Amino acid sequence: MEQHRKNALPEGQVRPVRNTTDEAAFFLKLLRNSHKTVVLTGAGVSVASGIPDFRSPDGLYSKVSPEVFELDFFLDNPAEYYKIAQERIHTMADRKPNPTHFLLSRLQREGMIGEIITQNIDGLQQRAGAKDVIELHGSVSSFSCMKCHRSYSKDELEKLFEESEVPWCNCSGLIKPDIVFFGETLPIEAINRAERAAIDSELFVAMGSSLVVYPAAQFPVIAKSSGAILAIVNRDSTGLDYMADNIFNVTLEEFSGEILALLDGGT
Repeated sequence: MEQHRKNALPEGQVRPVRNTTDEAAFFLKLLRNSHKTVVLTGAGVSVASGIPDFRSPDGLYSKVSPEVFELDFFLDNPAEYYKIAQERIHTMADRKPNPTHFLLSRLQREGMIGEIITQNIDGLQQRAGAKDVIELHGSVSSFSCMKCHRSYSKDELEKLFEESEVPWCNCSGLIKPDIVFFGETLPIEAINRAERAAIDSELFVAMGSSLVVYPAAQFPVIAKSSGAILAIVNRDSTGLDYMADNIFNVTLEEFSGEILALLDGGT
């Protein structure tokens, strides 16, 4: 596939400086020119829902030590983990989807994008109506016994917390949230699906991600090396800006609202 210049239009045309509405229209044009679009979402997508990202100055790591997300910490200190998680982590599932979640769900429903690969553990993309979501890091909405693998819902876990500060299964196994801790391997099925989607894509959109955490950041690279156009939509610069064909440095909530307005207006 022909290599596309960054933020370039077809040969002979010059792309002017654009406002958010123009950027939204240009983004829609990219989507409509693609027969197979895959989206990767990061923590920035959920910021407007009141969920902090991880690495910004006011992010989650400024309030919770990264050590809390290590498997050894959980196994050695399950009571401490759950105490922190009930205040700072598992509450993600109680938030509401924002315009970016609803935009992506609508684009998927209307056939303009396919798989949504997400680094997020909040489950908000599915709550917004998306169907084909590949969760790389699991979800805070479900839990499993580490011994017998029985599944537990968030409501079931809350009942167990009424009896003990650490949830234990009837088989005496420790119940663990279905998130991927540091020290665990990512689910191989999710990795394989994400890799296949990246390879097959014509347009790969990375949205709300700093693109510095691997293996998630590898999927845009795989897509690009397989011939896809790479578009990055993020407030700040990312680790892969140097290879992007199109970069949209925007506030996601405003940008998504503009695209939804264009769709509603029949544009």
